[in-house]
Amino acid sequence: GTAPVVSLQAAMHMAATLFRLTPTEVLRGVTVNAARALGLADRGALTTGLQADVCVWPVRAPEELTYWLGGLVPDHIYRHGVLCA
Repeated sequence: GTAPVVSLQAAMHMAATLFRLTPTEVLRGVTVNAARALGLADRGALTTGLQADVCVWPVRAPEELTYWLGGLVPDHIYRHGVLCA
């Protein structure tokens, strides 16, 4: 099947609320496990030697990323370790 959801934040929210995943499980699913599923062994975690593709969110705790249903915008986005304009 298909998943006609265009917002990763909405999918994260549904994973936490509908499927009872913890915020940590949700974040792991959209980072480490997503990279592994796509065969991208060089990314998915903040570890020395991996690609530094990172979003910095204006939240105090990971739970906020799965709480808000859209509307959050990253403060900073880094691609390959370089701050995007």
